Amino acid sequence: MPTSRPAGPERRSVRGQAQPASPAQRPAQAPRTAEAQRGASPQRPAAYAPRTATPAEATTPPRQVDPRQPAPTPAPRKRRRRGRWVAAVVVVLLVLVLAWPVGLLWWANGRISHVSALSGAANTPGTTYLLAGSDSRADGAADDATEGQRSDTIMVLHKPESGPAALVSLPRDTYTDIPGYGAAKLNAAYSYGGPELLVETVEGLTGLTVDHYVEIGMAGVRDVVDAVGGVELCLDYDVDDWRSDLVWEAGCHPADGETALAFARMRYSDPDGDIGRTARQRQLVSSIISEVATPSTVLDPRGHVGLIDSALSAIVVDDDTGIIDLGRMALAFRAATGSAGLIGPPPIADYNYRPGGVGSTVLLDPDLAPDFFERLASGELTEADFE
Repeated sequence: MPTSRPAGPERRSVRGQAQPASPAQRPAQAPRTAEAQRGASPQRPAAYAPRTATPAEATTPPRQVDPRQPAPTPAPRKRRRRGRWVAAVVVVLLVLVLAWPVGLLWWANGRISHVSALSGAANTPGTTYLLAGSDSRADGAADDATEGQRSDTIMVLHKPESGPAALVSLPRDTYTDIPGYGAAKLNAAYSYGGPELLVETVEGLTGLTVDHYVEIGMAGVRDVVDAVGGVELCLDYDVDDWRSDLVWEAGCHPADGETALAFARMRYSDPDGDIGRTARQRQLVSSIISEVATPSTVLDPRGHVGLIDSALSAIVVDDDTGIIDLGRMALAFRAATGSAGLIGPPPIADYNYRPGGVGSTVLLDPDLAPDFFERLASGELTEADFE
């Protein structure tokens, strides 16, 4: 016959035997939770109770800190903030470095003066630039009494597809045929029909199609020279020329804008006449390009605007030529006047040819000149062709 269970809760011994607990031995109990009232076992932890330690953590003794080793120090926040500021400054500087030349090119491109000049003839190999040095008499500083404006300097700069760059000086008094006007001096083409007729005449003389026309105002060269801080020029004889106001002692000397302009214009005191003047003008342009390319000029953004403004104020280009084309022309000019380049006039038969009606002219060699220009186009000329 079964015995009845005691009314009070049972107490189990360490051996697992249940022992009745007296009211005096029972600890005070907290009110039963809803889970306990629903029959949840009092020995199971509540489902929402946070886990304090895994069994492995409970059995692993706490890690002992070696007092001999210093405790790791967290990275200071100030250093991280300073690093962020440095990175931000670098990014801003990079943006400025990239934006400045782009903005400068955009501004410079809008400052270029254009004129109709190209003939539209079929292309020939390589890239051909026609450089015309115009000398306006309006400023009163020219070395003759001719009124108006003439092309006193005519140079063909050719960069072939392969071979050395060449800068060929065409004497302004070269006797040639001018379309629509007959035979005359080359620089008369500019007086008769401006840049377009000059381009057409040079193309007929050389057989090369002009890709870019660049007209350089000699008076504007004065401002460019002053903008770069002067240039060094060389001449191996003394000069005291009242027409150009050039006073020069044999040797190399620094020249400001006024002196450089007189150096380029002087003609009557030159034993080689127009040939010598063209050589001095090449020297002047080459010296300006070399000065512009120096690190002190390139790395000084304060002078960029003034230099570009002076340079672009001195030139006029054809409708299709932009600032990038001018940059390429400067590189080609520097290559032609460098150690690997070629400079000089075409073969000349007579420096004082007088056909009648036009005075003294320069006659190109009728046997050698055609082959000279053909090899100029193909990049086959050598230094021997300019001796």
